[in-house]
Amino acid sequence: MKKKMNLNKSTKSTLITIGMVVVTYIVMMILTQAGALSSLMKGLLVPLCIYAIIAVALNLTVGILGELSLGHAGFMCVGAFSSAFFSICFKETMAAGPRFFLAIVIGALISALFGLLIGIPVLRLQGDYLAIVTLAFGEIIKNIINVLYVGRDANGFHFSTKDFMSLNMEADGKILINGAQGITGTPHDSNFTVGAILLVVTLLIVLNLINSRSGRAIMAIRDNRIAAESVGINITKYKLLAFSISAGLAGLAGVLYAHNLSILQAQPKNFGYNMSIMILVYVVLGGIGNIRGSVIASVILVLLPELMRELNDYRMLIYSIVLIGIMLFNWAPKAKLFREKYSLKRLLKKDN
Repeated sequence: MKKKMNLNKSTKSTLITIGMVVVTYIVMMILTQAGALSSLMKGLLVPLCIYAIIAVALNLTVGILGELSLGHAGFMCVGAFSSAFFSICFKETMAAGPRFFLAIVIGALISALFGLLIGIPVLRLQGDYLAIVTLAFGEIIKNIINVLYVGRDANGFHFSTKDFMSLNMEADGKILINGAQGITGTPHDSNFTVGAILLVVTLLIVLNLINSRSGRAIMAIRDNRIAAESVGINITKYKLLAFSISAGLAGLAGVLYAHNLSILQAQPKNFGYNMSIMILVYVVLGGIGNIRGSVIASVILVLLPELMRELNDYRMLIYSIVLIGIMLFNWAPKAKLFREKYSLKRLLKKDN
């Protein structure tokens, strides 16, 4: 009976989280159709989905697996460039719908593959060492793309790490990746509907994994690695599983990001160290291990700087104060007692 109640509780929590996303999507679509949303808000709808997806993906590694990773901006970069490269190659020969679907699959799978390949040697490390190595991976990926030149002509693909002149293409050749200038002309296939669907898919994958037998094994490794190994849990298998899925979902966010821009470049502001730290901030402020909290925190922290843009220099000061306030409210012992005392569930019990 107790097991059945736990199952119902997890299912209820999943439905609430998915329902929250669906209701938000419906409200935003109604406001859009009514013309009540500003152009700024319309432009933020897809980025909100992007950062919510990658925050959930990182929380799978940090909160559920219990490993600190600072390389998710790198996995996002892999998904973005691999999917954009595919879309550019088949832009004129394939219909938009099937092409974008395949781009999503390719971006997620290649990122997951990179997560597996990186995870095999890296997951032997723990704590700060793992964070440093994953951070180095993100920087290496970004720097490799910035020196990579790829072109295509009648003879096939040409690669170089010097400049586009060294590709030695025919006159009809076309540059696909132009070093630091990145990829130009990616089809603008991303929209709020696709972003919401991918966010729901991400939540379903992560929440179902958490509530599955594999998820319980992963959390057992997080809580006590030695005890988990002593009862026969394959540590390497489950760590690689969680890390690869997390990397694949980060690549999913990268696909949305790449197809929301006309020019895709591997710059520090979008795929560098600061982006990895910002994603980690979303996870920490939303609550480590709290998937719903990651979605809410990412939405709030993406909206705040844009909504306060009119305040010029003061907006970042207000943003910092809000971050400190949320951190204190989430982690201070007195704030925790206050939340428990005045929680909605407890107040409803009192009324009854």
